[in-house]
Amino acid sequence: MAELSTIARPYADALFETARASGEGLERWLAVVEELATLMSHPQVAQVVADPKLNDAQVVDLLSSLVKQPLPATGTNFLKLLVANQRLAALPEVAVQFRQLKNEAEGVADCLIETAFPLSDGEVSELLAALAKRFGTGLRPSVQVNPALIGGVRIAVGDQVLDSSVRARLNQMQTALTA
Repeated sequence: MAELSTIARPYADALFETARASGEGLERWLAVVEELATLMSHPQVAQVVADPKLNDAQVVDLLSSLVKQPLPATGTNFLKLLVANQRLAALPEVAVQFRQLKNEAEGVADCLIETAFPLSDGEVSELLAALAKRFGTGLRPSVQVNPALIGGVRIAVGDQVLDSSVRARLNQMQTALTA
């Protein structure tokens, strides 16, 4: 079977182009596709929509009724296409790829900052300024407190990770001592 990312790519591309052409804003479309992805990630929802007793129209109606905001007409058509092609399981990956396409179009990247202790807004701003220089792009931060780091920060931008946490340094020392 093909990789989920390979299956999701044409759907994410098509949805992105449709979203740009609609003029409704990429943020709204991202919210819709991420909400659908969250629904399909829930095991009970996945089990119900996989029920062979339900036809495609019933599955589309069920999923449409579960989302908080009404789907645009093209969003409903997109959902119908996924159901007809039995690609609902690819929705979480479609959402990831749609977010990447949106970020590329806006010239930004998602940045996960994990810290051992809460950071002030000033510290986050200072860190983002340094990171923007290093990565050469605007960053959209998400800050999480992770006490397991003991101290320092762990930063993930795309597939690049900068780990200057105490936990990482301890792991490096452990590896060096046991080698």
